Amino acid sequence: MQESIHIPCPKCGAVNRMPEARRQDRPTCGKCGAALFDGQPITLTVGNFERHANAQDLPLLVDCWASWCGPCRAMAPVFEAAASDFEPRLRLGKLDTEAEPALAARFQIRAIPTLILIQGGREVARHSGAMNASMLRSWVRQHLPA
Repeated sequence: MQESIHIPCPKCGAVNRMPEARRQDRPTCGKCGAALFDGQPITLTVGNFERHANAQDLPLLVDCWASWCGPCRAMAPVFEAAASDFEPRLRLGKLDTEAEPALAARFQIRAIPTLILIQGGREVARHSGAMNASMLRSWVRQHLPA
């Protein structure tokens, strides 16, 4: 019997149940038809954060940033490219600390950019400061179980 996993849709938020073996098969949402993995970070808001952060079967890597931050802007293309590298093993999300101050306060964001790796609703790792692509890959592999 195949193990089922639960993946929230990046567009509508519906939780999709599917066999683990199908994770690599470019699955689509059963509700809205959107790709569950499109190689792009999602925009995190108060409205969708819990659904993605609490997903047991899909860790979430959050980039806490602000539009006025130079290092954040420099790291943005690296983070966006990483989405296609890490999906479908990991969801990447962007948290605009200016637009979502409640979430920024909840995670006590004091410096940006800050990356937070969340698995099953719990923070498992944090890094403040910009990273290049190889540093980001290494950091994620160090903190994400195989």
